[in-house]
Amino acid sequence: EEIGAGKVDIVIGTHRILSKDVQFQDLGLLIVDEEQRFGVAHKERLKQMRKEVDALTMTATPIPRTLNMALGGMRDMSVIETPPRDRLAIQTTVVKFRTVVIENAINFELERGGQVYVVHNRVESIYSLANMIQRLCPQARVGVGHAQMSEKELETVMNRFMHHEFDVLVATTIVENGLDIPLANTLIVNRADRFGLSQLYQLRGRVGRSNRRAYAYLLIPSDESLTQIARRRLAAIREFSDLGAGFRIAALDLELRGAGNLLGGQQHGHIEAVGFDLYCQLLERTVEELRTGRELPEVETSIGLKADLKIPTDFLDDEHQRLRVYKQIASSRSEDEVDGLYRDLEDRYGALPLPVRNLLEYARLRILGRARGVMAIDRGTQGVDIKFHESARIEPERVVELVERDDRITFSPPSTLRLRVSSVRDLFENIASVLREIA
Repeated sequence: EEIGAGKVDIVIGTHRILSKDVQFQDLGLLIVDEEQRFGVAHKERLKQMRKEVDALTMTATPIPRTLNMALGGMRDMSVIETPPRDRLAIQTTVVKFRTVVIENAINFELERGGQVYVVHNRVESIYSLANMIQRLCPQARVGVGHAQMSEKELETVMNRFMHHEFDVLVATTIVENGLDIPLANTLIVNRADRFGLSQLYQLRGRVGRSNRRAYAYLLIPSDESLTQIARRRLAAIREFSDLGAGFRIAALDLELRGAGNLLGGQQHGHIEAVGFDLYCQLLERTVEELRTGRELPEVETSIGLKADLKIPTDFLDDEHQRLRVYKQIASSRSEDEVDGLYRDLEDRYGALPLPVRNLLEYARLRILGRARGVMAIDRGTQGVDIKFHESARIEPERVVELVERDDRITFSPPSTLRLRVSSVRDLFENIASVLREIA
């Protein structure tokens, strides 16, 4: 009632605040934590609530559809990769289920005064596993927690674990989110092959929340019995064990599961009717048109200037860094972004070699050409030909004026400008100058 009357400024709640009987007088900001816990129905309700509302969603592992929306430009995205001070990466091991592994892991943690999570996602056999652990480690105090317990029982178990009355908590995936117990620094996940990539990452995040080294043991029945996709998931979680790896985990999850359906209920799955690259291009174009309020020409500029375009390995030897820079250059959408890349790269790596400068100028020509409806920029024996699309938005008067003023430029009907260039060194600059003048 107070929310509806506007007497409350900040409301903190569970999914319950999405119910239809909860009405807000003037909702201005919506913050969603652990976004991956919200299904399609919840998100549809959020959309109804937030047509004119600013929204901030937070998650370590966004679901594929959400990540795809962010990558496609439908949402802004910020990535926090800096860990808290003194935090150490979690050592992750994928190992075949053996009692000696469990025994050694628990005893090691108990010897340094810590606590252990054991995740077993089958309620019917969870007590059997707890009894086995009690036999393996008689000195350990073992507790069990799962969602079929009554609310009071579960709360008692969790409170006792928090106050270190239990050394080992055997639980289902209810421990996946929201627990911050600095003493718990060993995690054992039984049948890890049955868990999703994001789920494994969230579970692993329950340990290593202090300045102690944490360990995660992912137990599997045997390597031969794993499916190909389970093998890739486990390899990824083991590889991405450094701090702040959530974004890369989510990106791989997007690759493994597909990007879902923006208009329907699927949160993952592949868009089979349209190729994924084409779909992303169409989406990006539409988002840009809505954002700028003007329709973009349907023209992609192909450029063939026979120039050396690459990032040499002697300039940047790290392969991942090179790929990242290539991606940044390819994704640039304005001349300001290209200029910014010039400054960033020179600041970070020093003076740019000619092939890198050529690559940046190539991106500049692509941006200028696309905005003016240029189909192709080709260099031949006679000079450089700039071919326009029939829908090109250029001023004919400017073209005539340019041809009359500069004897290096000729116009060939129906739609080609030819530029004679004496020096290859000024090639990019001369073409960019012509493209700017005709707009």
